[in-house]
Amino acid sequence: MYQGTLSQHSFHSKIYAGTSRDYWLYIPKQYQEDIPANLMIFQDGFYYLDENKPMQVPVVIDRLMAEGKIPATVCVFINPGVFEQPSKPEHHPDSQRSLEYDSVSDQYTRFLSQELLPEALAGLNISNEPKHRTTVGFSSGGICAWTVAWFRSDLFGNVLSHCGSFVDIRGGGKYPYMIRNEHAKPIRMFFQSGENDLDTRYGNWALGNQQMAAALKFKHYDFRFEFGTEGHNLVHGAELLASSIEWLFGNRD
Repeated sequence: MYQGTLSQHSFHSKIYAGTSRDYWLYIPKQYQEDIPANLMIFQDGFYYLDENKPMQVPVVIDRLMAEGKIPATVCVFINPGVFEQPSKPEHHPDSQRSLEYDSVSDQYTRFLSQELLPEALAGLNISNEPKHRTTVGFSSGGICAWTVAWFRSDLFGNVLSHCGSFVDIRGGGKYPYMIRNEHAKPIRMFFQSGENDLDTRYGNWALGNQQMAAALKFKHYDFRFEFGTEGHNLVHGAELLASSIEWLFGNRD
């Protein structure tokens, strides 16, 4: 069981007009008002909190802090937006997810930086240094985590992606080419995929992640890529969670 304080909230967006979403704020017991805390932002937040799923992030965060491996770290777990008044009866709760997560634009980054985070983190002492701020996600949330840092590496310097959708859903398959042909950005990335990851008409997830690794290597990014045998799930990512967080927040000197 986690030792800090977890609170649930609802948020209504203007940037994604007509949508609302739940988010959770985790403040660890190690948080001190006079010391800037690290920050982690989780897309598909419930996946990383659900007791029936493998991640159990607050428990892992607590253990890393107790062992002195990372500083006090505040976490925000954000669900994708849902339409408050669906235009069609068949709209379901995750109907906004692909638009928010898979789009190669700065819209979701602006939503985070201008709307949700100022409310969620109000009154908290959070580090403004990108190397102390991490975006996280699974599948489409994984590519979203990269997109947030890609467009605002001055705000988020770390990315943790689990089976990221670096395929041609809304243009994300172009990222390896974009990385190779633009100046390297100050982003540290830890990501994983597996030989049994998805293979659909949008592309092959294992190959997409391997292409990302090759592009990051070509441009001399600071990254770690773990390729296993699992499919499109959080099993391997959960096994790597503690080591990945410790590495992302580790020494950059």
